Amino acid sequence: MSSSSNHDVYFIPEPSKWPIVGTIALTTTVIGAVTSIHASEINLILPIGFLMIAYLFFGWFGAVIKESMADSYNEQVDRSFRIGMLWFIFSEVMFFAAFFGALFYARTIAVQWLGGSSNNAMTHELLWPAFDAVWPVLSNPDNLKFVPPKEIIPASGLPAWNTAILLASSVTLTFAHHALRASHRKPLILWLAVTVLLGIVFLILQAEEYIHAYTDLGLTMGSGIYGSTFFLLTGFHGFHVTMGTTMLFIMLIRAIKGHFTPDKHFAFEAVAWYWHFVDVVWLGLFIFVYWL
Repeated sequence: MSSSSNHDVYFIPEPSKWPIVGTIALTTTVIGAVTSIHASEINLILPIGFLMIAYLFFGWFGAVIKESMADSYNEQVDRSFRIGMLWFIFSEVMFFAAFFGALFYARTIAVQWLGGSSNNAMTHELLWPAFDAVWPVLSNPDNLKFVPPKEIIPASGLPAWNTAILLASSVTLTFAHHALRASHRKPLILWLAVTVLLGIVFLILQAEEYIHAYTDLGLTMGSGIYGSTFFLLTGFHGFHVTMGTTMLFIMLIRAIKGHFTPDKHFAFEAVAWYWHFVDVVWLGLFIFVYWL
């Protein structure tokens, strides 16, 4: 049903294959990532998963863009989209809250228990008498099945640069939003392009940081709880930055084609909300993973 002729009618899309395609794509990617980590090499399943995600983006975004350009969405649909996006971001907040909770538990509770703090002296004596209750764990006196890293990644250097880059990207995206509201097409395109570029630079620097961690510092997924929490938090955040940069690039293409107007640009706003959320999460990562 199309509401282009009657905006009092709520738009109901046709049955879509994209939700199930998305489920299969994400499941395939997760399986590929897990098998690649265990095999210490890229499994063929992982690039297949990424290709499926790319197909999902191209197809689903294309379908939604066609509906939007056909003027199928009225104000009620717009409100539904906004509510849905807010709930999606809330679910992402809970997603990262679980990982930050795991980091807090490991640093503040588990490490102290193993070190014999408070009423847990017997835990220390029975499980790991030689354990030194400090974070991060950089020693393994009992020769357990993990190899601790030589040193940790400091907050200065690449993490500090990436923090500045993401903060700057939020500013440039805000400039682009103001330009869109003022119907200034050239500044909109310029600031969006700068934002996409900053997202790409962030990902390049994070890849360089991972290479340095693996090759020079001995910091890997097998480096105990510090390595696990480090790559869990920064890796998932990097995935979110990749998705956000991809969506920003799509918004840039649409802006070049003149798709947005000052009154109708929810797609742009939704991506902007997501990007600002990703930036806030990084600030938490920088403080609790790198700095403290």
